Amino acid sequence: MNLSKRADLMPASPIRKLVPFAQEAKKRGVKVYHLNIGQPDIKTPELFFQAIKNFDAPVLEYALSQGNLDLIDSFRKYYKKWNIDFAQDEIIITNGGSEAIIMSMMAIGDPGDEVLVPEPFYANYNGFACEAGMEVKPITTKAEEGFHLPSKAYIKSLIKPNTRAIMISNPGNPTGAVYTKEELVMLGEIALEHDIFLIGDEVYREFIYDGLKFTSLMDIAGIEDRVIICDSISKRYSACGARIGCVCSKNKNFMKTIMKFAQARLCAPTIEMIGATALVDTAKEYFAEVNLEYQKRRNIVYDALKNIPGVVCEKPMGAFYVVAKLPIDNAEDFAKWMLTDFNVNNATTMVAPAEGFYATPGLGKDEVRLAYILKEEDLKVAMDILAKGIEAYNKR
Repeated sequence: MNLSKRADLMPASPIRKLVPFAQEAKKRGVKVYHLNIGQPDIKTPELFFQAIKNFDAPVLEYALSQGNLDLIDSFRKYYKKWNIDFAQDEIIITNGGSEAIIMSMMAIGDPGDEVLVPEPFYANYNGFACEAGMEVKPITTKAEEGFHLPSKAYIKSLIKPNTRAIMISNPGNPTGAVYTKEELVMLGEIALEHDIFLIGDEVYREFIYDGLKFTSLMDIAGIEDRVIICDSISKRYSACGARIGCVCSKNKNFMKTIMKFAQARLCAPTIEMIGATALVDTAKEYFAEVNLEYQKRRNIVYDALKNIPGVVCEKPMGAFYVVAKLPIDNAEDFAKWMLTDFNVNNATTMVAPAEGFYATPGLGKDEVRLAYILKEEDLKVAMDILAKGIEAYNKR
């Protein structure tokens, strides 16, 4: 029996396709340093777990489809700390940031419509678009330019009658790029001139380094009715498994449409919403310590990369990723080889080939994404193994 065309078109995750090789390496007794996936090792704030422990209702009921109102008010309080003011009906709780993006695409586009996304981009954007019947079209950015946006004229040249939105990850996954206010103003001008939406995936906004300032799409005046913010507690509070996110917009018609989707899937998980509500009271010191820790890790990875002959990368200014161009022909073959044929003292490093983060065929073939989510001592070992692996791979 045949499955749907959507099923055939749905791409597999390029991040996880090498997992079986990592599992086999571990069965052979090889220690694998995972720099391939963005699962933080930072401790989740105790507030989350304590709130769940204190939950004592006799029945675990459905929540409101919009989300627990206490949690919505908690998000509102959080955004006010960033000088962003959302009303209660301008936030809907979702099953992670992923559902927020999928619902947003479903609300703004029809089958065959397009959304422009700077590449390299979070690989699952392709899958989200496929589920919504849309297509991701790339705005190519370059490692040599720190993956910042190209000119306004170039971006405008990519817009077609069926372009419905420009979507950005800011700070960027997988690049670590942080867009300037000038870049966001430019996107706002394009959105107004072409009457399209701007979707901001801003889940990494806490992770900005070297004194840089984060600018949200909501900070750009005059475009409020076309901005959609997709957010999550996953990275901010190291609570990936809670699957709590939200979609926010001042466009009333858009939010009414999102509410229909929210009702169709009933609600986000009640227990996790209870825990997430308490997170708004997380101490500032938590974020300061986490930010400093990631900055140290970023420096270890970046300094190690710059000491490897032939590597091209600019210092990432946000999130906890870096994309680097390696002196190899095929990053996927190299990543697999590191798991199947190479180790140092019975340990190896797993990286994510970057080709899957591009929509343009052929790009990213010699690039990898590294997630600096391990403690400093492990990162140093992992990067030393990577450097030795590159040298050995090129001598085969």
